[in-house]
Amino acid sequence: MTNEQWAFGGDLPINRIGYGTMRLTGWPRGDRPGRDTALTVLRRAVELGVNHLDTSYYYARDGVSANELIRAALHPYPQDLVIVTKVGALVEGDDIDLPAAERRGLTPDGLRRGVEANLRSLGVDRLDVVNLRIDDRGHDGAEYETALETLMSLRAEGLIRHLGISNVGRAHFDRARGLADIVCVQNLYNIADRDDDPLIDACAEAGIAYVPFFPVGGGFRPLTAERLAEVADRHGTTAQQVALAWLLARSPNIAIIPGTGSPAHLEENLAAGRLQLTEKDLAELG
Repeated sequence: MTNEQWAFGGDLPINRIGYGTMRLTGWPRGDRPGRDTALTVLRRAVELGVNHLDTSYYYARDGVSANELIRAALHPYPQDLVIVTKVGALVEGDDIDLPAAERRGLTPDGLRRGVEANLRSLGVDRLDVVNLRIDDRGHDGAEYETALETLMSLRAEGLIRHLGISNVGRAHFDRARGLADIVCVQNLYNIADRDDDPLIDACAEAGIAYVPFFPVGGGFRPLTAERLAEVADRHGTTAQQVALAWLLARSPNIAIIPGTGSPAHLEENLAAGRLQLTEKDLAELG
């Protein structure tokens, strides 16, 4: 695995390929691995050099919780392990079925509940990084600022080390930076969905990590798929590995968190860190 690193807030170094835990739970809907496989994936990830896990208390369905799996697999945690969680409109996993107006996670009480639930379920006294996730980039003005101020208060209490923001537009980013020290932005971005290009560059200029979710996407457009296949064929690798390597080549502040419930797929994802794309490759990929 590549030794390239980024440091959240300048003091939490991570390897640039991490691991996203949502798929271990099948949340909000979908297949998931059995418990033994899930624990194996988490332990193997750390063995292979992953020291950045992405999770949330609301990644839970039918009694299967990402935080509980992380704790069962890895506690007591390695000293260099950075666990990034998130809070937002959802508190419990099944809150996703509530109408948006009934989701109370963005209130001061809801945010505290979310932070305390993450602390309790992970078995830690302080959360490394907490992302404030905005639903569909739709919360503006006082509600957004109040949420940030609540998290800053929880940080002042010693419950949070660093703050990030998720699912945000440029206006949210600028407003957040005016209120708090932000160490990361977590948004949708991949080789086929590049709307955040200007935001990635703004983050890089400010020394802020950019963490794309859905780093491979749910499927490639035909032209993108064709170009990925051609580059993958030259390197003897997969199109998905090329897509991950492209993200790492896009900007040094990008840290990726591909998720999987398969030990073999985990190793494929991490191998993308050793894939060196050429200038020709990058030009063809656009």
